This record gives sequence, C-alpha cells and structure tokens, in this order.
Amino acid sequence: MKTEQPTLFDGLDAGGAPAPAAEPDAADDADAPAADDATGDIPGGSTPPPATGGGGGLHQEDDPLRRLFDFNFLQYASYVIRDRAIPDLQDGLKPVQRRILHSLFENDDGKFIKVANIVGHSMQYHPHGDVSIADALVGLANKGFLIERQGNFGNLYTGDPAAASRYIECRLTELARKEVFNPELTPMVPSYDGRRQEPVSLPSKLPLLLMQGAEGIAVGLSTRILPHNFGELVAAQIAILTKKPFKLYPDFRQGGLMEVSEYDKGNGRVRVRAVIEPRGEHTLVIRQIPFGTTTDTLIASIELAARKKQVHVKSIDDFTAELVEIEVHLAEDQKLDRAIQALFAFTQCEVAVAGRVVVIDDKRPVELDVHEVLQRNTKSLVDILHRELKGERARLLDEIHRLTLVQLFVEHRVYKSIETCDTYPKVKQAVFDGMNQFRDQLRRDLTHADVDMLLAIPIRRISLFDLAKNKKEIDDLVRELAEVEKNLGRLTDYAIRYLKNLLKTYGPEHPRLTQITSFEAVEVRDLTAHELQVRYDRQNGYLGHSITGDDLFACSSLDRIVIVWADGRYKVIPPPDKLFVDQNVIYCAVANRDKVMTLVYAHESITYLKRFTFGGAIMNKEYSCTQPGAKVLFFDADDPAELYVSYAPEKNQRIHQQVFDPRDATVKSAKTRGVRMTYKTISKISTAKPRNWEAKAGPKGCLMKF
Repeated sequence: MKTEQPTLFDGLDAGGAPAPAAEPDAADDADAPAADDATGDIPGGSTPPPATGGGGGLHQEDDPLRRLFDFNFLQYASYVIRDRAIPDLQDGLKPVQRRILHSLFENDDGKFIKVANIVGHSMQYHPHGDVSIADALVGLANKGFLIERQGNFGNLYTGDPAAASRYIECRLTELARKEVFNPELTPMVPSYDGRRQEPVSLPSKLPLLLMQGAEGIAVGLSTRILPHNFGELVAAQIAILTKKPFKLYPDFRQGGLMEVSEYDKGNGRVRVRAVIEPRGEHTLVIRQIPFGTTTDTLIASIELAARKKQVHVKSIDDFTAELVEIEVHLAEDQKLDRAIQALFAFTQCEVAVAGRVVVIDDKRPVELDVHEVLQRNTKSLVDILHRELKGERARLLDEIHRLTLVQLFVEHRVYKSIETCDTYPKVKQAVFDGMNQFRDQLRRDLTHADVDMLLAIPIRRISLFDLAKNKKEIDDLVRELAEVEKNLGRLTDYAIRYLKNLLKTYGPEHPRLTQITSFEAVEVRDLTAHELQVRYDRQNGYLGHSITGDDLFACSSLDRIVIVWADGRYKVIPPPDKLFVDQNVIYCAVANRDKVMTLVYAHESITYLKRFTFGGAIMNKEYSCTQPGAKVLFFDADDPAELYVSYAPEKNQRIHQQVFDPRDATVKSAKTRGVRMTYKTISKISTAKPRNWEAKAGPKGCLMKF
C-alpha cells in the first residue's frame, strides 16, 4: 500500500540543492539520523506564503507568526524527510552516502585514499560537519559491499569505534566501480553553494537498499529496512524477470539464528538468537550474537540476569577479536539446558527485530514492502541496461562512421582535392564535395565535425595507413553492433544473463551468515516458576525473598503475590526483596484472580461468611475484603466443605457448637458483605472435626442471607 504525504512537498523544487540546516549529530546522516534544530536554513523557509483573509480584526488563522511557524515547519519537515533521514528508492542511498560515493569515484585511481581526504572532498557537496560525514563513511564501509577498508574501522561485534579518519584509508570496491557508477546516465544538479555539480541519484544496477539496509528517524515518520543477502536478492530479481515466485528474508553480518514466522515482507519482525555451544559440564560459549547487539551490551544483560538470579553465573570471559567468543561459566547447580533457555529468555541472546519500509519515491515518502522495493529495483535495472545499450549503440555507430570516413578519405585520396584551395572554407567545401560522392557507404550525413576530424589527420598517418587493419576494426565493430541490437530486441533475456553473471562473479563473496530456523518461544513463567523463595519473618514483620524466616512458597519474578491482613486489608504486589508488612499477615500466596477464598469475619457483634475471588486489582493499591473495623476469624484458600464452629460460653446459651457448609454461600466479589452466620461469639473455627465434637454435638448451622 502506498502512503503519501503530499502536503509536505507541494511547491518544493527537488532539482536544486537545499541550503544547509543546523549542524547535526554525527549519526544524523548515517543510519540513525536526528533532526536539525534550525528552520531558517531550510529551502524556501525564509519567505512564508502571503496572508489570505481580510477584514477587520486579527483572527487566529490570520496571525502572521502562526503562519510563519506553520510554513517553516513544513519546509523543515520535508527537508529532514527527503534530504536527510529517509533513503531514496532509486539508488538506495541517503544524500550523505551518495555524496561520499561520488567523492570516492571522482578521486578513484585504484589506490587507497585517506578517509580524511574523502571527508574533506565530500564537504564540497554536503552542507554539514566532517564528523557526520566520517561516521557515515565508516558505517557504509562496514556494510561490506561498496567501500574497501584499510585500517581500524571499528569492530561490529564489540561496538568499538573506528580510528580517527586521518589514520584509516578506503577505496571503492570492484563491485561499486562496475555496477554503481555511469557518468553518462547520472543526472546532476548544482551543489549547495553552486560551485560544483553533484548527482541526484546514482545509476546503480544493484538493489542497494535491501543489500545494505537502512535506518532513519525523520519528522513524523521513521524507517528501518533490514539487510538482505546479496545472492538471494539477485536470484529473486531473476525470478521476477522470469515471473516465478520468490521469498526473501533478512541476513545480518553478525550471523545468529533467525525465526521468520512473523516476518511480513519487511514490515513484520524476526526473532534472532545468539549461537550458544556447550563446552564441558559448566561452560557455555557464545559464537554469534543477534543483530543490533554488541558483546558489551550482551554481557551486561547476562550480568543483570545473574543479579536477578534468573541465571546462575559464576563468571564471564570475553575473547572476542575477529570472531565472537564469550565464555559463560555457570554455577555447579545450573543445568546447561536450563541455562541456555534462561539466556534466551532474560538476556539479549534473543532479540526481536522489527522492520518498516519507508523510502523516498518520486520526491515523496511512501511505505512499501520488500517485494515491491525489489520489483521496482528490477524495473530500474532493466531501464538502466536499456539506456546503456542505447548509449553503446550510439558509440559504435559513431566509431564505425569515423573509421569509414577515414578509410574513404585515404583510400580515394580525397585529401588531394584540397591542394589547390587557398582558403580554409574552400578546403572544407572540397572535403564535403569529395566525401559526399560516397554517401551511400556512410551510415549518416557528413557534418562539419566530421570534416574537422578528417582535416586533423596527420600526413604521417595517411602515409602509413593500414587499409586491412581498418577494415578489420570496422568488421569487429559491426559484429558488436549486431550483438547490441540483438540485446536491445531481447532486453529481458539480456537482463537475466547480466544477473546470472553478477551472481556467478560476486555471489561467493557474500554467503548467507544468518541461519533461518524455527524455534519455540521460551515459556518464561515456567522457566522461573521456582526462581524466588518468599519468606515471612513474623517476629520482625518482614516479607520477601532476600530475608531469613519461615518459607512460604516459591514463585517467579514475573508473578504477583497477594497479602491479606487480619483486619481484612489486602494488596497485590510484585515479589519483594524485603518489605515490612507487620506481624498481622494471615495469608500470602501467588495471586490468582479466579481462586475461591473462604472468609469468616466479625463486625458489630455479627459474624459473616463469604466466598469470593479477588478478581482484578491495581498493583500496590490497598483494598479490603471486609467491612471497616471488622476482625477476620477465619481465612482459607482451599474452599472447605465444612466449618466446625465452637462458641464462647455465655449465660443461658444452649448451643455451643455448630457445623456450617460454606458452599451454601454464592461466590461473589471481594467487595460483597457476605451472609450472616451467627450472633454468638465464636471461640474457634476449624475445617477438621475436633476430638470431643461427638460429646457436644450441636445442630447444623444455617447461613442467613440479607
């Protein structure tokens, strides 16, 4: 589906280069741009549109300051979206990346060039600071396709930064030289200061947008395009041209294991796991890490999980250099299988990576999917190949025409006719007349440029002219022309052959690094069901899993527990480390909103019984399951079938004990008052029959509803 924002771009001229905005952060022009703070430097931002509206008073919509801000904000937003943060669909590059590659191409002599020199040259085109250009160049080089590196360009695995740009060198790769640049097909516009010409887009025959991936944050929208495998992209382009189905999935330079069930052609998400191998009985080795993480962030997440006792780790050793190698030494009581599952569940050994494909197409932001992007890239490839073939045909025709002219000029001694001419115009006319005799052997009419070329031939060349060699060159060019004409007539077949050759030449250099597999999501609650042991120190009134006291129950850090006090108050909280709850706690367990509780409480000389469920509750908010001022006499979570009630002795009292069936009471919410049980003072309630109960048998109790 195509999503456009035409109002942001109405009236803007994409052909001209905008003036610079305020100095950005270093990451602005790379894959994670931040917005500029200035608005006055945005193209067209200095002159707002004239006011429309008439009349007497100054209404809000006629406020010139409001109109100034509205207009300049739209100009600023459009500039950040189109010229800073979002890549172009045509060549897959952001402006800073395009300017860097153009600078490398202009300075390319096959040798390595100081990055600082390329940064300085790029500043002739890019109206921002050298730091942002250097960071963008390093990021582009580390993607491994277009720029060859020499020196310390940082470490993708550890996150270490690159050396200063004066110490490192770079140059274009062979892939970039051959498949990205063509000066004859490159549209140019003046640079921001008008002194030089810079490309609007590069005629790239590669699907760079999907090869390299991109990230950007603009005003009101963002993009995150995940990188894909070079060989798979080229194979998919062949499938598009042959009208066959294809599938594409991301491929990350960090490697790892990837689950793609939620991947929706670039707009869904994938789950990526580290590659973890056991070594011995108590050691795990991490060999590959997920996309978007570094060894430092991964180790920090493992240490945090260890502090939370989610995984029992003794020590961690990082031996990462050219390849990732992190040793995780486990406690002796930690099983390897459970430790691996815990690492996936609680650390960055497993991450979810979401994508959203937003690009600039025809000067406007649009939201596409990966398949649509590749189909448009393939269409662009066919168009570029078509224009290259037409240019090659024109070149061959001109060369054949030139060689034919030289052959006729020398073979028929047309140059003899100029010996009697006393002026240059007469010389040219003599050549025109002499060569026009052979018009039927030429591919086009003679021009003044052709005559000037013939007159510039030195006498030495004429005297040593090799007619057989010249004819052979013409015959070779004619055969080449026939091949070009054939390719133009069967353009799709030519594009398929081109892609197959591309795959054969460069495919082995870019194997798939991320393994596509399927894995079940880790059930974190089951994994941590006995993670914490909650204890109650009744003497001092503390509750938690980091104290000494009576063991209550084991639970997960993801669980919520409910605490009930003797006056009927209750609260739902996360499992605490150490929490003061006083000595009057009568119930504490893992919260279950649907579990039936049985409660007997006394309030104003009346005893009530109720069966209820806690239901939903706001975390850390105090509630009450009794009436204010009540006293809880009995609380049970096992839903008993009978209650044996003994009464306190009183004068003239005939009934001293009774049996009640709690299930006669309907299960309701915690807010209900309950049913009336008795007016007598209760001395004891139990769920088991007391020993002397038969000797003092009493009538069955009756619950009275209000």
